[in-house]
Amino acid sequence: MVEVTSFANWDDLDKEAVREGIERVGFRGEDTLLVMNWMQPGMEPGPHSHPFEQIAVIVQGTVRFHVGDEVYDAGPGSMIRIPPDVIHWGEVIGDEPAMNLDVFNPIREDYKHLVEHQAGDFGEG
Repeated sequence: MVEVTSFANWDDLDKEAVREGIERVGFRGEDTLLVMNWMQPGMEPGPHSHPFEQIAVIVQGTVRFHVGDEVYDAGPGSMIRIPPDVIHWGEVIGDEPAMNLDVFNPIREDYKHLVEHQAGDFGEG
């Protein structure tokens, strides 16, 4: 099988509205999923957990991450490992929108709709 290179710019992808004040897009490799989130000041926090390990990277703005009993004020360049099944959420601190890049391995089936734009790259669809 010939390997296919994928290319996209997150600003050119159709954003999915998660809820008021947060949008996201996805990009994948063979086994890894990246999800870029745009978070607006004043957005409603959404505490949740899932069976996936998650690594969050702050690209822009400041996000207060609640991970279990820990709280982190994360600015650009900050990275946070969120273990599976731990309740977590983020809230934007200040007036600047935040960009948060989440990394998941393996690919979350419930997020595969975010990477339909790459289906042809992986012999799908």
